[in-house]
Amino acid sequence: MNRKSLIDRLLQWETLLAIIFVVVVLINISLSPFYLSLQNQVNLFHLSIEKIIVALVMTLIIINAEIDLSVASIMGLAACVFAFVWDDGFTLGTAISAALLVGALAGAINGFFVAYVGLPSLVVTLAGLIAYRGLARVLVEDRSIGDFPEGFDALGQDPLFGPLTFGIILFFIGLAIMIVVLQRSGFGRKTYVVGNSIEVAEYSGVNAKRLKMILFILSGLVSAIAGILIAARLGAVRGSTAEGFELDIITMVLLGGVSIFGGSGTLTGVGLAILIILNMRNGMSLANVSGNAQTGVIGLLLILSVLVPNLLQWVQTKLNDPRTSGQT
Repeated sequence: MNRKSLIDRLLQWETLLAIIFVVVVLINISLSPFYLSLQNQVNLFHLSIEKIIVALVMTLIIINAEIDLSVASIMGLAACVFAFVWDDGFTLGTAISAALLVGALAGAINGFFVAYVGLPSLVVTLAGLIAYRGLARVLVEDRSIGDFPEGFDALGQDPLFGPLTFGIILFFIGLAIMIVVLQRSGFGRKTYVVGNSIEVAEYSGVNAKRLKMILFILSGLVSAIAGILIAARLGAVRGSTAEGFELDIITMVLLGGVSIFGGSGTLTGVGLAILIILNMRNGMSLANVSGNAQTGVIGLLLILSVLVPNLLQWVQTKLNDPRTSGQT
């Protein structure tokens, strides 16, 4: 009995993620003497802070049995709106407000077609991925808009004020809030219930449409915040800003053990997955692995993050099956 309990614990996805994280760190240490340096650890978070902030909200979306492929395009669009409004002579506050408004509006459009029209979120947000990226390119054309205020650029570029205090603290505050929301609030319980079965949720009195609408608006708003942070970090914005970020974001969530079919998953697993992916990319960069090869590795990781949890669940079912266990 104790042996079976130990096997079940070892097969827990979070346990496996913790082991993988330790292995990745040890490999990185052996690959480069610079890995453990303070500057490298700062860069590890600094260069991906926008992705991991959006991954927190994506966790809620996928637990709710939906997906948002447009997050990176909304990030890019918000960054371009910010740069366009600023370049047109408006104040910094007006530019930030415009970017946040556009992000929330984009999320609301996604939410309306998913929740109230009833279209699949995969289709709606894929269309959004294309449309919002197109709008971003129309706004800035082939230009690169920059020359932002010095204080704004410090949010993303200053080695002390930016990544170490603002971005990372924003992430951990967001992580704490999301854990409370998912595990301790009625909103979190409704998110799981709708993800498991929308019919059962509605029969129980849950307004599933409103819940989905709120989640997509939140996704758009947080993506806009991330877009503003990108503008600050890069100091300039182009129509291609944040292009391809959705791959890393979705991989972080699915690798964290959140079911692609909805209804299950924890932010503990997502947090570990975030650390694994950040350290894998960092290690590959230190080893001079090309960007395209890194993307290929993350793509493979995305496939494994869907297949392996299902395999582990099958193994656990077999172990817990009295007909199987009785034979051993």
